[in-house]
Amino acid sequence: MRDVLFVVGEASGDLHAGKVAEVLRALAPAVKMMGVGGDHMQRAGVELIEDVKQLAVMGFVEVLQHIPKHWVLLRRLRARIESGQIGLVVLLDYPGFNLRVAEVARAAGVPVLYYITPQVWAWGADRLPKIARLVTKAASILPFEEALLRQHGVDATFVGHPLLDRAQVLPSMAAARAQLGLDPQRPVLAVFPGSRRSEIARHLEPFVAAAREVQRRRPDVQVVVGVAPTVTIDRAQCPFPLVHGASFVVQRAATAGLLKSGTNTLEAAVAGLPHVIGYKTSPITYAIAKRVVKIPHIGLVNVVAGREVSKEFVQERFVPGPVADALLPFLDIGSPERAMAEQGLADVRSQLGTPGASHRVAEMIVGMLGT
Repeated sequence: MRDVLFVVGEASGDLHAGKVAEVLRALAPAVKMMGVGGDHMQRAGVELIEDVKQLAVMGFVEVLQHIPKHWVLLRRLRARIESGQIGLVVLLDYPGFNLRVAEVARAAGVPVLYYITPQVWAWGADRLPKIARLVTKAASILPFEEALLRQHGVDATFVGHPLLDRAQVLPSMAAARAQLGLDPQRPVLAVFPGSRRSEIARHLEPFVAAAREVQRRRPDVQVVVGVAPTVTIDRAQCPFPLVHGASFVVQRAATAGLLKSGTNTLEAAVAGLPHVIGYKTSPITYAIAKRVVKIPHIGLVNVVAGREVSKEFVQERFVPGPVADALLPFLDIGSPERAMAEQGLADVRSQLGTPGASHRVAEMIVGMLGT
């Protein structure tokens, strides 16, 4: 039986691929798994070719700095794919690199399953013909993606969002606060500055400044920083407690959140955490993004909602005072602003499908392998 090759580019992909690999190991124990990933995949039995911690970057300028490393990795993957041992390539997100891997697989006659497909609805719609040509099947995680991909010739299936698999049993606010050693009577602000080193470099200082401003106005507020397993934060640069790899616990403990745009805004929707969104990147990257991004919002929670459920503070608009203005009403449990945000988040969660995405994708893999 031929092997399965997983390729991810960042921490969230490693987490989701690891969950799929766990199910696949149970469904088809004879299948050998290898790939580019991290600790979650390795614990699930995937032989790592490259550690994802060496790859995770974001932004047009930032990616350019990593091109040599990516070309070396692509050559290594090409050798594996062309060896005849790979029966299926499973790609997760990271389209700039993974579509090149798909080209290699297509040329070698190896089928490709793309799980967590490129966000062509935001930018890069010109990639749709390439995706249709290179990808055998696609497993989409956002409700509107399946129809869009199918309209352009991609064999796509909406499998639900994998966050729901992790959120089937969430702690209460009281239990989460007890786990983190927080005062149960005082409000909590959760801060999530990002899952990439480049994001931490740009976000940590303004996120800390905004949290300090909230505390200046509300001295009773406790601040906790959620840290992705792929990054480190210098305690000298952050005066607040750091919690590693427990995003749902931190969000369930919190009264309000200050989040980097991305998947953690959907986590907040699942956790029911009212929040605001902040994002900063290099001036050149931002200038390019303004020209190519075709949607009015950058936060995934707002993209799914089709409206602004969570306020966004992007680039020069990310200023401590206005961010604090938006956060403070969420710290009062009975405020109308909080009630409106909670309703919007509930609407988003209802659109994310049902738990079981990892199992559905593993079953797709088994079917494509013909096991």
